[in-house]
Amino acid sequence: MSLQAPLLPAVVLSLVLVVLALTGLSHAQLQPKASVLDFSASLGNLLPSLSRPANSSRIFYGVMFDAGSTGTRIHVYTFIQKDPEELPVLDNEMFHSIKPGLSAYADIPEMGGYTVRQLLKVAKKTVPQLDWKRTPLVLKATAGLRLLPPEKAQALLEQVQDVFDESPFFVPDDSVSIMDGTNEGILAWVTVNFLTGHLYADTRETVGILDLGGGSTQITFLPKFKKTIVSSPADYIARFDMFNSAYELYTHSYLGNGLMAARLAALGALGAEGLEWRVFKSSCLPKKFREEWRFGGLTYTVSGIPDGYAGYKLCYQEVLKVVKGIVHQPYELKNTSVLYAFSYYFDRAVDAGLIDGTQGGMLEVRDFKKGAKEVCNKMSKYRPVSPFLCMDMTYITCLLKDGFGFKENTVLQLTKKVNNVETSWALGAMFKHFQNLKIH
Repeated sequence: MSLQAPLLPAVVLSLVLVVLALTGLSHAQLQPKASVLDFSASLGNLLPSLSRPANSSRIFYGVMFDAGSTGTRIHVYTFIQKDPEELPVLDNEMFHSIKPGLSAYADIPEMGGYTVRQLLKVAKKTVPQLDWKRTPLVLKATAGLRLLPPEKAQALLEQVQDVFDESPFFVPDDSVSIMDGTNEGILAWVTVNFLTGHLYADTRETVGILDLGGGSTQITFLPKFKKTIVSSPADYIARFDMFNSAYELYTHSYLGNGLMAARLAALGALGAEGLEWRVFKSSCLPKKFREEWRFGGLTYTVSGIPDGYAGYKLCYQEVLKVVKGIVHQPYELKNTSVLYAFSYYFDRAVDAGLIDGTQGGMLEVRDFKKGAKEVCNKMSKYRPVSPFLCMDMTYITCLLKDGFGFKENTVLQLTKKVNNVETSWALGAMFKHFQNLKIH
């Protein structure tokens, strides 16, 4: 499947350039005691390399792989440099994805490399052959690889690196790596608030963001009260300067609390042995359901409880242990304004019929609770959609209420795009690799 993005104003790309430094920061650099980040200096250093084309109009490309826990996605970006003195414009994006993710090939890394090689065909079809040698090729992996043992993750990265080195494209330094979870959250916050106009507004009003992936989940917002900052763990606060304003964000990535990883934890299958003979049962699943389910390169046999009970209340108790005492509750979230929620928050709301899959929509936390009860108490009706829908919807409800501590009337804006631009870190990460790339 391909997706064409509409023409974007150059100002959108200025956002991407501003946040480039974020994508390469270590977790330690984001801690409060670190020196304040000066984005204006970073932007000034980047502009010359992006203003190289001498022609009045010049086209160039970039290829970014997003190696997630449940799938690998390729973004092929086409940029137009209309004026050497101005920022380039994103002309379009070719998108394609495949499942499962790289982590599914933890024991056969060669197959992981093969999937990337297959996706590269999209880039070869999109980018003119004359431009291959100057088109950067980059892959960033997220929670799927962060959850693997280091040696297995490294083996997969090495396979991808070999594929890249054999390709006809330009391979920058550090072209294949694992992205830090904190950077995902910060970059998403900056993107959403820029696209919604909050970063250019005279007021300090912003929106928070919630991102629910397969292996991890991120929360990022701008605190209104000093107590939130003082009462939060030190490494949950990131400070930086942007657009002549200083920002102090609350941000954290919870590895293992993504939707798929949460399934494992709720089933009691996380780190379990004897997978070849064990059956992991749950009251969150239909009573007569029994199936093999794969995640992270392992196969689990899961089922409902044939002679037991199923439903929302029992399911809630199962998923509660996944978030209770693990997820920090920031002081002011009980009274926060609208938050933008995407990824699996959006997908499961669509599956449960709470929002339109094209338009998205606004929901209160209580709507997820109501939807979870509906799905769990009518599992046979929703089984064709997904036998895991009760578990997933109940986990999302529990994460929002007992995890983060949201009130039931907290409003969430469910979206895949903002102003027709996808809420993804991929474009920002792509521009990071244009910093030192001279485009002739």
